[in-house]
Amino acid sequence: MKQFIAVVLLVWMHGAILAQDSDSSKKPGSAYIVSGSLDMYYRYNFNNPKAYPYNNYTSFTHSSNSFELGMASVRIDHSFGKVAVTIDLGFGKRAEEFAYNDVNTLLAVKQAYLSYASSSKIKFTLGSWATHVGFELLDAYLNRTYSMSYMFSYGPFSHTGLKADISLGGKSALMVGVANPTDYRTAPSTPKSLIAQFSTGSKDDKLKAYFNFVGGKQNDYKKVVQGDVVLNYIVNEKFNLGFNGTIQSLKIDPDSAGKFNSANWEGLALYINYDPAKWFGLTLRTEYINDPDQYLGFKNVIVPTVAANFRVENLTIIPEFRFDHTGKDVFHKNDVDMTNSTGSFIFAAVYHF
Repeated sequence: MKQFIAVVLLVWMHGAILAQDSDSSKKPGSAYIVSGSLDMYYRYNFNNPKAYPYNNYTSFTHSSNSFELGMASVRIDHSFGKVAVTIDLGFGKRAEEFAYNDVNTLLAVKQAYLSYASSSKIKFTLGSWATHVGFELLDAYLNRTYSMSYMFSYGPFSHTGLKADISLGGKSALMVGVANPTDYRTAPSTPKSLIAQFSTGSKDDKLKAYFNFVGGKQNDYKKVVQGDVVLNYIVNEKFNLGFNGTIQSLKIDPDSAGKFNSANWEGLALYINYDPAKWFGLTLRTEYINDPDQYLGFKNVIVPTVAANFRVENLTIIPEFRFDHTGKDVFHKNDVDMTNSTGSFIFAAVYHF
């Protein structure tokens, strides 16, 4: 915690110095932005399990009957002409799980990258950034539900490498890149993965579509290819829809004998959002996972989640009810018996600046 406080103070002092020296003639075209967020939550699983993972098989909410810090974040963005840099730090269990391949610490680098815009149509980025795959995002304030989907939890979290963002004109763009195996910040002796995204939308911006891809060897014994689609549609100022569909195909050599077995899983999720007032909104997320080869260990999953968003300026209060039903008995019914379904309640507070 002392390390995180020191980082925050350093950022604040740097911002104060820049504010005192804001002569644009000395620093033409420069921009400096500090932002951040904090989220905390309480989760109660109605089966009241006593041990990890507390009837929770998705990211960031492995607790029950406990008040928890999700993540405190500080992000620094600086640009000068065609060059920009982003440093994004997080403290808490959410950050630790996101950067699980890094050193086991609550203080984690979420993102760190440099960008260079060689023209108005092409930008190159080198470093580590959050994945383009999937509908949901790491920072809690960017989601309307606090708990995460299975597709987010079992897909990629981050990529480290080099990518190019290319404008194709109109609402369309292409991203292509090469990166380390999924979620690895350092991977000197492993092959690299291909990442890509094609994005487009309607002229009125009511419909936006993203077609995502990541594929390649993770190591000598595992190959992963994933295709993913994200759609957003604004029906009117109070009602909008989101959709995420994903397919992950794997080839695995479990005993390192050179014989690869195939495994696949796929998922669908629909997000229905209704905002009758600026201070209040409702979201229904319905997710289905098909896991025929039981690579994830569930056989199949059906998860309806209902969340309310109460907004007071930059603060959002999220009460949420969630019901998980799987094709196997993976949840604790009590200290002895297992069951294939469980319900949970989450109360979360999320703030961003």
